[in-house]
Parts: sequence; structure tokens; C-alpha cells
Amino acid sequence: MTMPEKETNTMRAVQGLRDSRSPVRLQAALAAGTSPDARLIDMLIERCAVEPDFYVRDMLTWALTRHPASMTVPRLIDELRSERAQARNQALHTLSKIGDRRAWPAITRALLTDADDEVARSAWRAAVILVPEDEVSELAAVLATQLGRGGRETQLSLSRALIALGEVVLPTLRAAMTDLDPRVRRHANATERLLRDPDVGFEFAIEEAKRVAALGTTGQEG
Repeated sequence: MTMPEKETNTMRAVQGLRDSRSPVRLQAALAAGTSPDARLIDMLIERCAVEPDFYVRDMLTWALTRHPASMTVPRLIDELRSERAQARNQALHTLSKIGDRRAWPAITRALLTDADDEVARSAWRAAVILVPEDEVSELAAVLATQLGRGGRETQLSLSRALIALGEVVLPTLRAAMTDLDPRVRRHANATERLLRDPDVGFEFAIEEAKRVAALGTTGQEG
């Protein structure tokens, strides 16, 4: 591609990303990823923070993964401090897709316990991908503080994150099974059940945890 052609494509992408029509923005994001241009990185990230269309956001993330991590990761880390929940959420999602472990120190406890469920869920997914092996137990302990949080989707996301860490989470889960909060106990029981038998299904595991609670046992006797 000649320099004038690249300039033209970059200008088209910039104009397309600002368009009011989501199909046009989608095509612009696709073009930005197909022909990566470092000058578009800031705009792609800025667009992530405000883009209302899920499919466009997904394409923006893909476009960012097509650029050098050395250029995108520092900018995405900056977004984690944004007051805008969508900016934090999308930055975490993109970092999880890039998979560069240099981002790990930026996955703070504040993000893992973020008041916004979508941000927290993205932080959990990013954390289990980026965590160094020697910090898995510490991450499991932080994630366990979120047991019982939110509705089905949030709880399922947390269970999946804990399960992804492997059997190292078992002592943490078993400690949570004695928590004073019944929601925490049920969620911990269900997660432990899923860890032992991934095919059982989350709904079944939750119902089984409720039955165990009704019988007045954590299921750990014997």
C-alpha cells in the first residue's frame, strides 16, 4: 500500500468511527484492524468508552488486538482508571484478549471488586488469564470475597473464573462454605461442585447447594 493510500484509508476510518450509523462504525473498526495504523489507537480506545453497539465494541477490541501490544497495553491500562464504567470494562476485555502479562499489576483489587458488575466480571476474566503462577492463591482469595454477589450471570462468571484457577481454590471455597451469609455458602458449594464435575451445570449446582443448606450441612462431613 502506498503512503497516499494509507493516509486515505486512515482518514476514512477516522470519519467512519465518528459516524452516527452503527454499520458504518462497524466497517470502520473492521478497516482499522485489517490495515493497522498506530495513529488510530487512541481513537479506537476512546470510541470503546462510548460506543453503544455491542458488535461495534467487539470489532473495536479486535482492531486493537491487531496493533502492537507495546503501543496498546499502556493506553488500555490508563483507561482502567477512568470514571466511566464502560471505559474500564472495555479496556479490561481488550487486555484479556491481548493476553500480555505486563498488564497484570494494573488488575487491582479495586477492579476485581468494582461496584459495576460488568466491570468486575471483565476484571475476573482478565485476571485469570494474566495472573502469574505464584500469585494464583492470592487472586483466589480476592475473588472469594465476591462469592454470593449479584444475579445468575454474575455468579456464574465468578464461578468460571475461580474454576479456571484450578484446584488451588479448593481451600478458599471450603472456607467460604462456612460463611455466615447463606448466599456466599450456596455459591461456594455450587462452585466447588462445578470444579469437581464441570458437566453438572450451574443451575443444578446451585439447586444442590440449596438442598445441602436445607439439610443443615456444608456437604463436607465424612
